[in-house]
Amino acid sequence: MPNRSAAFLVATLASLPLSTASGAQDFVESSGVLSDDDFYRLVACAAPPGAPCARPLLHWPTVQPVTVRILSMDRAFLGGKRKRAQAALVRAIQYINNAKAGIRVAQTTSAQADVNIHFIDTDGNSPLKNSGIDGADGLTVTGARVIVWSRTDTHKIQRATILFGTRLHIRHYESAMLEELTQALGLLTDIRNPVYEGVSIFSQDSNDTKQFSDQDRMALRRHYPSE
Repeated sequence: MPNRSAAFLVATLASLPLSTASGAQDFVESSGVLSDDDFYRLVACAAPPGAPCARPLLHWPTVQPVTVRILSMDRAFLGGKRKRAQAALVRAIQYINNAKAGIRVAQTTSAQADVNIHFIDTDGNSPLKNSGIDGADGLTVTGARVIVWSRTDTHKIQRATILFGTRLHIRHYESAMLEELTQALGLLTDIRNPVYEGVSIFSQDSNDTKQFSDQDRMALRRHYPSE
């Protein structure tokens, strides 16, 4: 696809600014329990409760499953970390597919995948350079980040890259993988709100949950309604 027809968004697991043309951030602050409408609009288009969307709604075409693979893993992740990362991807795919939304995710070992995951030997103290990874150079990775490319005319997602760094503790792999893969489906904004800490995978300040909350599941179903 020609570059002029595509745009990309970057979301982060750590509290870092979102790199977009509009300079928006990767989380929105709120307070109290949000209604389903406010929750969905916040995670889907960065809308504060009662306010307009700050980003377009991005969707994958749903004709075929979104394919995902772990494309690279540096030596810092060998051994137990590798096994934990692979298991985290399997569980994340299961949770997404079991949510009964109108989209499917499938792991692949083929030469091409819609979403490529990289575990990089970086602690986030300096930006990546000469990584050879799609969209990664110039970014810092302290936890996990997702990069999503979409067409500017249709807002259809074309591809995504997920990056994991070494500062993310192994016990957070499952939570982070589920969050980042769900964000790669277009739900790109986190919630900064104490009510959702340890409850929602979209919590900006907590990585303690390893499965969808009821509102997380609702948001995915609303973003991709079942036929």
